[in-house]
Amino acid sequence: MAPLRKHRGSLSTDPRVQRAVGIDRVTLTYDEDTMMCWFYLEKDAILEMHTHVQSQNGIVMKGRIKFIKGNGEILELTAGDAYYFAPNDPHGSVVLEDTELLECFTPARDDYKD
Repeated sequence: MAPLRKHRGSLSTDPRVQRAVGIDRVTLTYDEDTMMCWFYLEKDAILEMHTHVQSQNGIVMKGRIKFIKGNGEILELTAGDAYYFAPNDPHGSVVLEDTELLECFTPARDDYKD
């Protein structure tokens, strides 16, 4: 069972977990209310359309990605661009070049607590 809180994280020492083919996640910090994760995405990786009960805020730190929302809206983002998905808002992505994202989820995702 994962701890209730993680007060400190490090990209150099925390485990990198495969989320999907070509998509890895490092869970940096969390409590019950919020969570911060770093994602490494390889060019041409695809994350299928999905939903979750958490709101999701993020910023593209490096690279280029295309998010596809359930209503057909497309967000093509590059380094420095931020985004938000409301709870249960369907979304997926296609990675256009090697990309790194910093994302926050509210409340924390139990499935991302390692």
